[in-house]
Amino acid sequence: MRIVVLAGGIGGARFLRGLKAAEPQADITVVGNTGDDIHLFGLKVCPDLDTVMYTLGEGINEEQGWGRRDETWSIREEMRAYGVEPTWFGLGDRDYATHIVRTQMMGAGYPLSAVTEALCARWNPGVRLIPMSDDRVETHVVVDDPDRPETRKAIHFQEYWVKLRAEPTAHAIVAVGIEEAKPAPGVLAAIAAADVILLPPSNPVVSVGTILGVPGIRDALVEAAAPVVGLSPIVGGAPVRGMADKVLEAVGVETSAAAVAKHYGPGLLDGWLVDSTDAAAVADVEAAGIPCRAVPLMMTDVEATAAMARAALDLAAEVRVDAGPSEAGA
Repeated sequence: MRIVVLAGGIGGARFLRGLKAAEPQADITVVGNTGDDIHLFGLKVCPDLDTVMYTLGEGINEEQGWGRRDETWSIREEMRAYGVEPTWFGLGDRDYATHIVRTQMMGAGYPLSAVTEALCARWNPGVRLIPMSDDRVETHVVVDDPDRPETRKAIHFQEYWVKLRAEPTAHAIVAVGIEEAKPAPGVLAAIAAADVILLPPSNPVVSVGTILGVPGIRDALVEAAAPVVGLSPIVGGAPVRGMADKVLEAVGVETSAAAVAKHYGPGLLDGWLVDSTDAAAVADVEAAGIPCRAVPLMMTDVEATAAMARAALDLAAEVRVDAGPSEAGA
C-alpha cells in the first residue's frame, strides 16, 4: 500500500508512528510542512521536518514532543552570556548539529529536499520524508503592534507561538513566499501514485493548510485517484494540542470538528474522522458531502494511534468501494 501523509509537527509525527505500527509494510511518503522554518544564528531550522525525523528515528524528547532526547544546553547558555538574541527560542547542543549540517549542505548548493534525504539516512525514519517545497516559505502572523496603538504588524509564527505563546489576537495568517513556491521534487508524483492520502490531526491552518497552499499541491490531491481522508485535530470544541483555535479564528473558521472538515472542503476530502465525543457532528459533516465516522481520536499511546490510523484506512477503503476506483478522490 502506498500512503501519502501531509504532516505538521508533533501531531503529525505521532500519528505517523501509529500509522507505521498499523501498516508496517506500507510505503509511506510524508510531505512535511516547512512554513514553520526559521533562520536563527545563521542556521536554517526546520522544526516540523526535524520533529518527524527525530520521532520516527527514536531520537525525540518524548515529554516535550520536540527536540532531542538526552539534550544538553551549553551552547544556549553561552549565547545568552554573550547577550545574543533571540533568547526565547531554545536549541539544544545535539539539535544544533542537525541545523549546522543542513545549513552547510544548503550553502553548498543542495536543495532542502536533498538535504532532508541525507539527514534521514542517519535516522532511518522508515518513511520517505519530503519537504513541501525547496523554496523558502515562512508563516507570519498579523497581530496588534503594542508599540503603535491602532496599528498592526506581522511577526514570524515562531515568535507568535514560542515567545508570545499565542496570547495576542491573530488577525491574519500570511505564508510569505508561498505564491512563488513550487512543490519539491517527488511530491506530486507521490500523490499521483498513492493508494491512500491522509491528513493527520495536525494544525489545519499553519501545518496542513500551509502545505495545501503551495501551488499545485491541493489541485493534485483533488485530482488524485486515491481517496483523501482526514482526522480532526479538534475534540470537544478544542484543539487536542497547540493553538489551532487561535489561527482558525484568524481565518474565520469555528473551532469544531465539523467546521474544520468544511474548511478543507468536500472537493478535497473524501472522508473525515471525528472523535467519539463529537459523534453529533457526523450528520453535519455528511450533510456537507463528506463521509464521516466517529472513533476515538486521542493519541494516548502507539496502540491507540494505530487504531486511529486503521480507522482512517478503513474509511478510505469504504469510500473507494462506494465511489468506484475511477471516482475516488475526484
